[in-house]
Amino acid sequence: MSSCRSENHCVVGFDQFGFAVFRRHCDKWKQQHRSHEYSYPSVSASKIESWQEMLSNWTGAGASCTTKMHSFLEAGVPIELRGHLWKCLLGSDAVKESSTHAYQEYVQDLRCQLANLGVTEYRVQVAISTLDNADTERAGPDGRTRNLVPGPSLEVGIETLRQIVLDVERSFPTHCSLMGRNPEAKEGQAKLFRILSAYAKYNPQIGYCQGMSYIAAMLLMNMREEDAFWALVVLLEKPKYLAGFYEHSLHTIQRHAKIFQQLLKHRMPCLWQHMEDLEVAPLLFITTWFLTLFTSLPCWDSVLVIWDLIILDGINVIFSTGLCILQLLEPRLLTMSDVSLLLPTLLRIPVDVSRYNVLVPALWITKVHKWELDCMQSVVLEEEEEALLSSGRHSIPAAAVQKVTKLNGRNAPDTKGADGKRSTRSSASTARGAGQQETLKNTLSKMLKIARCYLRDLSRLPDGPKDNPSQDRPLIVQGHSKHRAAALSSKGQARKVNSGRGRTERASR
Repeated sequence: MSSCRSENHCVVGFDQFGFAVFRRHCDKWKQQHRSHEYSYPSVSASKIESWQEMLSNWTGAGASCTTKMHSFLEAGVPIELRGHLWKCLLGSDAVKESSTHAYQEYVQDLRCQLANLGVTEYRVQVAISTLDNADTERAGPDGRTRNLVPGPSLEVGIETLRQIVLDVERSFPTHCSLMGRNPEAKEGQAKLFRILSAYAKYNPQIGYCQGMSYIAAMLLMNMREEDAFWALVVLLEKPKYLAGFYEHSLHTIQRHAKIFQQLLKHRMPCLWQHMEDLEVAPLLFITTWFLTLFTSLPCWDSVLVIWDLIILDGINVIFSTGLCILQLLEPRLLTMSDVSLLLPTLLRIPVDVSRYNVLVPALWITKVHKWELDCMQSVVLEEEEEALLSSGRHSIPAAAVQKVTKLNGRNAPDTKGADGKRSTRSSASTARGAGQQETLKNTLSKMLKIARCYLRDLSRLPDGPKDNPSQDRPLIVQGHSKHRAAALSSKGQARKVNSGRGRTERASR
């Protein structure tokens, strides 16, 4: 265990990742959800040397060899080299060098603004009441906001600073770098506050949104402060990663959550129907998973591997991780007949499911492909169109339906973010018996139609070495046999689609 200091008498030490271990029967021990029994593989000295050699000779082409990189990740990433690996995969140093401003400039401007308010980043708790008073003082007789004193040309809003202060205290409160009032924790909280405030100044269009603090804190646990800032910039702004995830409207994250709903519906129909019967709207837990991006899982070694894959492969890993967790939970969820048992299980993933030696091997074989997400996105849009038409509205607002996403050069429908309140429960509940099968057949037909367009476009690309079609799996990877029958009406058609899918995978590689 780590020897990090703590002022809490209930803490008996810290684990290898820096999380507090509490005395048994202590209130905090009962409340905490974190496991300290890790099964992360030990990395041999020779493997560490291989990692060091690869990272020291890193070029942009290093990340392009995904097969080699996946084998390296599967064998385990040395804990001390993970931050360096993430920097290389993200290319954050190149973004830093191309920026017109330095991180320390953002920090200096922030400190000037805080000095005008009479606070510093080291007095986080005091800052809340001070910022409340500042809000009052900034309002003039007409109720309009005014500046206290001249400051930087673009200041971070008072409300944004207040929200950052609150979230700094809530982010990993049992980690040694953020826990308590000792010098190490004060410095850790100040670093997290600086990174989030600097990003709000760097990109005022996004500013700060709840959930970002977990990502920044996780980066800080593995990197220096300035490196963590530029890594956060790449993650939040590159389309491969989390672009749009943390906009205040949450449109993007809700759209992705609804796409995941469709994946759940067609990959795991039994579990989907069980949730429908219990009236559990999947958006209730999916949105929470996507907002925290699995950093709330109790086994931190599993969290780090999930993030290794997210940084390597991008947003698809978020969907595959969610599906993987549900596949592991499905047997026990199907036995739960009460929503008061099912929903808490989904919101607080059990330790036995999130352990490294359980979750990670299952994650390696759970794949979600881009073409599949495109298909599900189209299904979401068509369901929204049908819902609007059935409600008596004969014209669909342009703001509600946007067909701007391009699918390999072809225009494909895209969903504008929904408010997250609508559920597909009504359509599912009315489609019982033969009607339900007809609905499923129509949906799968739409998916196949889009997939064929996708594959036709890819067929124009140069082919690589021929793969054995018999080794490919059907399009609906884990659906029931009757679902495959509805989607693929003949063996010849199945061979055609599987052959096209082989080309898809080669092109994606």
